[in-house]
Amino acid sequence: MTIEPAPSRRTRTLPLVAILVTVLLWASAFVAIRRVGRDLSAGELSLGRLLVGSAVLGAVVLARRGKGAVPPIRWSAWPRLVTCGVLWFGLYNVTLNEAERHVDAGTAAMLVNIGPLLVAVLAGAVLREGFPRPLVGGLLISFAGVVVIGMSSSSGGRADAWGSVLCVVAAVAYAISVVVQKPLLRDASALHVTWLSCTIGAVVCLPYGPGLAGDLSDARPQTVALVVYLGVMPTALAFTTWAYALARSSAGRLGTTTYLVPPIAILLGWTLLGEVPALPALGGGLLCLVGVYLSRRPAETRAAEEPASPAEVTRAGRAP
Repeated sequence: MTIEPAPSRRTRTLPLVAILVTVLLWASAFVAIRRVGRDLSAGELSLGRLLVGSAVLGAVVLARRGKGAVPPIRWSAWPRLVTCGVLWFGLYNVTLNEAERHVDAGTAAMLVNIGPLLVAVLAGAVLREGFPRPLVGGLLISFAGVVVIGMSSSSGGRADAWGSVLCVVAAVAYAISVVVQKPLLRDASALHVTWLSCTIGAVVCLPYGPGLAGDLSDARPQTVALVVYLGVMPTALAFTTWAYALARSSAGRLGTTTYLVPPIAILLGWTLLGEVPALPALGGGLLCLVGVYLSRRPAETRAAEEPASPAEVTRAGRAP
């Protein structure tokens, strides 16, 4: 019997660092999108962000390919890549950008964070894992939270129900993409998958090119700088660190770490934009997070308590 070596401290620490970087940068993205949305339309902002992200990631991929560090993508993986690029990098960005023209950054972050719960629902339907009572109960609680947020008032005016709907659409796109992306990371690097997905998303958003060129020519330097920031940090870096962590963790368990995004986004929105969601919206966001937490906790607790089989122990020691 082959005894696999125990994972090193570096192996255990790097995925944690990667997801923490992702959480911080994604939280900052909600605030940056809210600010840039005053000057650029949803589609134009998406295209600008994705073009910058694709260029940065492409340069890194080419540099690593010259050293033979980037293996080619299998043809069988392209349907998943296209799906991930269209949904997560295309649809998700456009709908979220448009949503933040109607709701504040903190409210948008709370609504989009029902994504982990939707991942669990998809796993039950697609992977035939079933729908245990905690999952159904958590879904109902989170849905109630969405309704409360949609009916609440935000700082600066009445919260637009359309903005809440768009946030939920973005959360659905995110959940589907996580399920689709996970198998891709078995044979391809996080960097390569993120670059190709980002490039596909940029291609999907190309119809917004003329508008982007016209608006950027008259845009303030701060707006241009924020578009570059969104492309380099929350897109190129954060999506890569997310994929790196996802390759080394289960989708459901990793999704729970995004619970940290809403409070950080609310704090940043309050500090940088002077936006604080109204108390009803905060209460609705709390309901969303409680629903997600309750739906995932029992499954994770059982998984942690169940001893791993010898085959699982052997697989765990191998690189994804």
